[in-house]
Amino acid sequence: MPIKSRIRTVPHYPKPGVMFRDITTLLKDPVGFRITINELVNRYTAEKIDRVAGIEARGFIIGAALAYQLGVGFVPIRKKGKLPAETVGHDYDLEYGTDRIEMHVDSVSQGERVLLVDDLIATGGTATAACKLIESMGGTIVECCFVIDLPDLGGRKRLEKHGQKVFALCEFEGD
Repeated sequence: MPIKSRIRTVPHYPKPGVMFRDITTLLKDPVGFRITINELVNRYTAEKIDRVAGIEARGFIIGAALAYQLGVGFVPIRKKGKLPAETVGHDYDLEYGTDRIEMHVDSVSQGERVLLVDDLIATGGTATAACKLIESMGGTIVECCFVIDLPDLGGRKRLEKHGQKVFALCEFEGD
């Protein structure tokens, strides 16, 4: 049974017309979760990776498990004000307004190779901001890795336009 079949679609969440792709059904499935992490481990084992950075919050789950299996450190990238020590941040535009993501100033060192992980790539705004944040600290993005790509929303193309390599385990057409 493929990964895609283990992902629940929730219609009209968080607003009418949106088809929310929910990985909690994948995460609660021990076989599905294991397949997901194993596929990613197999993809990145031969790569030189110093850190896995996960975007809040579902990126923490996938990213931490992947970092553990790869034997590297994990870096949480969070919304403004959620980390306890000194942070560095990056502001980015939303459809209506702006947002900010942050990481600890000691999370990534100059020259470290970082794998960015999240559950889903939609428009790519948060992932692009995370890449810029990591790069501002001297890190190099190895690849941007997602469980799900929503290609119709253009996030992959946006990241690729900024010179990033992108990988997703599965795609869902439409939004």
